[in-house]
Amino acid sequence: MYCENVPVARVVRELGTPLYLYSYKTIMDHFRKLKTALAPVDPLICFSMKANSNMAICRALVKEGAGLDVVSGGELYKALKIGVSPKKIVYASVGKTQKEIEAAVRAGILFFNVESLPELRLIDLVCKRSGKIADVSLRVNPDVDPRTHHFITTAKTENKFGIDLVTAKDIFLRYRLFPNLRLSGVHVHIGSQITKPKPFIEALTKVKKLIKELEENNVPLRYLNIGGGLGIIYKQEKPQTAKDFARVIVPILKQIGLKVILEPGRFIVGNAGILVTKVTYLKKTKVKNFIIVDAGMNDLIRPCLYDAHHEIVPVASGKGRTIKADIVGPICESSDYLGKARIMREPRQGELLAVMSAGAYGFSMSSNYNSRPRAAEALVVGNKYYLIRKRETYEDLIRGEIIPKIAG
Repeated sequence: MYCENVPVARVVRELGTPLYLYSYKTIMDHFRKLKTALAPVDPLICFSMKANSNMAICRALVKEGAGLDVVSGGELYKALKIGVSPKKIVYASVGKTQKEIEAAVRAGILFFNVESLPELRLIDLVCKRSGKIADVSLRVNPDVDPRTHHFITTAKTENKFGIDLVTAKDIFLRYRLFPNLRLSGVHVHIGSQITKPKPFIEALTKVKKLIKELEENNVPLRYLNIGGGLGIIYKQEKPQTAKDFARVIVPILKQIGLKVILEPGRFIVGNAGILVTKVTYLKKTKVKNFIIVDAGMNDLIRPCLYDAHHEIVPVASGKGRTIKADIVGPICESSDYLGKARIMREPRQGELLAVMSAGAYGFSMSSNYNSRPRAAEALVVGNKYYLIRKRETYEDLIRGEIIPKIAG
């Protein structure tokens, strides 16, 4: 197996496992496909850092013209360190703290995606105290079923995200109550891993009606943020291409006529990365076979959290008998698995396996559970690879911890 022109096994020999390995070319290709397809509406494409916040990857996208979509003070800090223009940063999240809002106002970001009336009031107060005016976009919840996993839907009325259309309209009509803000945009993000165009069409049709009503009432709008959510292939999905997506939504966006913001994450990096892991043991029981590897749910939580499917294949070709097995990690949880009931060539102890489509929500959701250091990350560019995150050490695990002197 190669990543671009570099053998995966060669990188592992030098950097070890578990290892996240990314292709620069794939990342850039996916970004450019989206940019080209949507060129008729000239969008600002703000890469969603929650999908993968490695600074090398984000910096490469910024150099290509991308903005960044952040959802925390930490992501904002990293975005500014990368060197992106603050006017290419949009800030989402239902739970922004006052400290995070203050930092974003000081930075002068493009706008906040506001999720509730109390949040709107707090941003207005922060701006009043700092003597600044901030742009905000109201995130509306259009009550649309994106037909994806229920854990990653965000636009149903029972979800915590956004403001219902009726309430949003009322807030927009009373925009003068927030003298330190410009209510300049509408934001809609209906979920993640959406493979069909219909949910996007349903959401934008509802948003289009809202925007028309606001314009008739002389509410000044500049931006339409259509979020992200484009799906990728994990197994047998047949997601829409960038061209397919653009074909159905560009006509609607042209009719609306506002500056378009887009927040893709998974679409750009999902299939640009793999997680490489080493087989530690082969365990055979009367019930099933287990392939025990050195990567676990602390490295890639998606399978146990969402029952998500990732293809798992040997890095090296070889011959051997075919078996059915669960690929499991070393974590002390029954839910610690990377794949169940997989039919594959029986691997040897010490052999490398590649967990495919792991570029999005892989490392960014990893943890130190069971006091395990987090994996290294590397980026391949042509025939060279670069270490873009050092493997954590045991010393990293205890950094910041304090043992107090307890009386007695």
